[in-house]
Amino acid sequence: MPELLGPAEIRALAEELGVRPTKRLGQNFVHDPNTVRRIVASAELGPEDVVLEVGPGLGSLTLALLPAAAEVIAVEVDETLANRLPATIAEHVPEHAGRAHVLHRDALRLTAAELPAVPTAVVANLPYNIAVPVVLHLLAELPSVRTALVMVQAEVADRMVAGPGSREYGVPSVKIAWHARACPAGSVPRSVFWPVPNVDSKLVRLRRTDPPAELPREPVFAAVDAAFAQRRKTLRAALAGWAGSAAEAERLLRAAGIEPSTRGEALTVAQFAELILQQRAGAGYSQL
Repeated sequence: MPELLGPAEIRALAEELGVRPTKRLGQNFVHDPNTVRRIVASAELGPEDVVLEVGPGLGSLTLALLPAAAEVIAVEVDETLANRLPATIAEHVPEHAGRAHVLHRDALRLTAAELPAVPTAVVANLPYNIAVPVVLHLLAELPSVRTALVMVQAEVADRMVAGPGSREYGVPSVKIAWHARACPAGSVPRSVFWPVPNVDSKLVRLRRTDPPAELPREPVFAAVDAAFAQRRKTLRAALAGWAGSAAEAERLLRAAGIEPSTRGEALTVAQFAELILQQRAGAGYSQL
C-alpha cells in the first residue's frame, strides 16, 4: 500500500507552500487515508484505466490512485499546488512516478487535445461551486471516459442522482442523464477534510450511456433550461418563450406525447429529446 497523507502531512505541506485554503477555489483537502482508500475502491478501477483526477490539491487522492490504474492525469488550477505535486508523488510513491502526469489547467476549459493520454475514468473531489459544470464539460469533451466517481456537496449529489418527479430533480439531473446514469455511492463526513467544510459531502458514481436520441445536446439543454426556469409553471407556459408562443409550445408538447399541463420536473431526458425531434420535424430539419 502506498504511503498516504495524514493530517500532519497535509498541514506540513500547506505550511511549506504557504498555502491557505481558499473558498474561491473550493479548497478542502482530504486528510484521512481510510476515506481516500474507500474512494479509490468505490471507483472500481482496472489496471488498464487511465484516470483523470480534477483538483488533486496536495495529493491525498493522487497517491492512492496511482497503484490502482495504468496512468493518472492530475489537473490542478492552483499553480503552486500543481508545481509541488510531482515532488510529493516522487517522495511517497517513487515506483509509480513515471505513470503520473500533472497539468496546471482549469478543468472547465480542459480539452482532449491537451491530455497526454486518453482517459477512461474520472475520479475527483470537486469544488462545490463548479461541480456540475465540470462534470458536464468533461462528459461532453471526453467521450472516452466511461465511468466517473466524484465527491461533491451532499445537496449537489442529490440533484445529480434525482429522478423525475422528485423534489431534487432539476436541470443538473436531466443534463447529466443525457450523458450517463448517476447513482449514489456513499457519504463522506466533514471531519475528514481540512479545513472542515460547513456542508456534508457525498460520492456519486456515473456510468456512460448513449444519448436518448441522435441530436446535438445544445437544443435539448436549451429546452431543459426553459422548462426549469419557472418550475411552478406548466410546460405550456414555461416553454412559451422558447417555442415562440404558448400555442406553439402546446402543439409541440402534444406532438411529443406530453400533456401541456405537465411541469418540467415530470419529464425524462428522453422526453425532452422527443420534444426537440418534433420541433425539428415541424421545421423540416433532419433528425441528425
